[in-house]
Amino acid sequence: MENHHNKGGGGGGSSGGGSGGHSTDNVNAMSFWKKNSKTVPGRPSPHKESLTWTSKVKGGGPSSFQDFQDSVRDAWDIEDDEFSVMTSEIRISKKVSQSAALNVINSHRIGGNSFTTQPAVHQNHLISGDDKVVASDTVILVEDKEEGRQQIPKLQLEGQIQPLNPSLVVRTSISDNDFSPPSSAKLPKSVSGKPKVITRTETEGERAKADKIRNLLEGPNSTDLKALQSLSYSGLPCSVRGTTWQILAGYLPANMERRKQVLERKREEYWNCVQQYYDSRKDEAHQDTFRQIHIDIPRMCPLISLFQQTVVQEIFERILFIWAIRHPASGYVQGMNDLVTPFFVVFLEQVLPPSVEVETFEVGNLPQEERNNIEADSYWCMSKFLDSIQVNYIFAQTGIQEKVKKLKELTERIDSDLHIHLQRHEIDYLQFSFRWMNNLLMRELPLRCTIRLWDTYLAEPDGCGSILIYVCAAFLGHWREQLLRQRDFQGLLLLLQNLPTQNWDSADIGLIVAEAYRLKYTYDNAPKHWH
Repeated sequence: MENHHNKGGGGGGSSGGGSGGHSTDNVNAMSFWKKNSKTVPGRPSPHKESLTWTSKVKGGGPSSFQDFQDSVRDAWDIEDDEFSVMTSEIRISKKVSQSAALNVINSHRIGGNSFTTQPAVHQNHLISGDDKVVASDTVILVEDKEEGRQQIPKLQLEGQIQPLNPSLVVRTSISDNDFSPPSSAKLPKSVSGKPKVITRTETEGERAKADKIRNLLEGPNSTDLKALQSLSYSGLPCSVRGTTWQILAGYLPANMERRKQVLERKREEYWNCVQQYYDSRKDEAHQDTFRQIHIDIPRMCPLISLFQQTVVQEIFERILFIWAIRHPASGYVQGMNDLVTPFFVVFLEQVLPPSVEVETFEVGNLPQEERNNIEADSYWCMSKFLDSIQVNYIFAQTGIQEKVKKLKELTERIDSDLHIHLQRHEIDYLQFSFRWMNNLLMRELPLRCTIRLWDTYLAEPDGCGSILIYVCAAFLGHWREQLLRQRDFQGLLLLLQNLPTQNWDSADIGLIVAEAYRLKYTYDNAPKHWH
């Protein structure tokens, strides 16, 4: 049979004998499909589907496999396909991928403790056919507080590292122990042991500040909102945070005499909404929304047992579903579930003794009335807060895209070296800052730091609408030195998406907020400063 698809323009000759006389080109092509055991994206499995193709051979005619092959030849040209020249001896080294993952783990383990910055590891691997790393030149850049920056070369053979400095050892293989709690002997003191939790004990200065805030909240006249915002901007003591947030969010009135009446009315209104709308979650019009909420909530703060309790997850499901029903312009958007957590935790703290640890408290042990009040208060405060930034969550989330664009312009203006470095390595600001904007940096910070940051958000008259850009710019600038040390796209993106903030506290957030305030004071409503 004549082959009309031979490359090189020449007509295919008939092969002697054999049924149909297929050309050599066709034989080679079919041989590749039959013998190559690799699964190639976009192609059928050669093991499963070739049985079906070859079973449909009609007497004297071409096989259905050949028909298929001819029909897709323009898309998968055998001789030009890069996959066809791959031999079975070439593999992607598992140790290379393990090393990249281990870099992230090590960065989180040592970040912010014994070194001022996390190490940047640069490796050049030679890969052999037996899937082993034969040799690797590794240079670890560290910055010691006393001796400054050092370069420590290491020789890696068969996955083992021989460090020139025996005091610093980095492994390149991953075992099950890497994903279990590290022992105190292997880690810096500040990392080992129980992780930091929300601190509810107040210092002498915080107690004095709390007294000053109480005088504002309980005064005979209406609360001075500007004075309350000023005190909240630099952080609130735990004992007065709940009521202060409710007033700053616009949930409670400034007039103290009206607060009890408003609380009772709004709580009743919320539960009326639950009674009226919550059963509709199973309706065809709303089941997709509820399904997404139901999927997202278990992912929220997975390392904090408080949010893995069934009763807490049911509270969040009701809050988010009722909000979505009442706000059809945006509906529920992934990430909104995170925005409930600060309010829920702060209002839970109000009803617990200071000695109780919030992260592990069993909410089911609370009286039903207190649980209902916490749920209703969390809903209304989240709703009031989201009203000021709802443009971030409407169709296509254009509000966030605009903020990302402004962050890029601001970074280019205030730190051109960092901006050029990111652009040179093809880092798009959307790749890391979209999540920052969508979740208000909550995914980048521990819960205790998030609550402190929200003291500042709620102190803003527009509900963090404008300060968020400057907080993100200050946050990005904080990691400037570490980012400039990364020399490739992968290293930069790994760092930007896994910033080591696990040991941060209120003091670190205070520095970010102070820098954000300086940037806002300089650049907000001053377009000439942007150019």
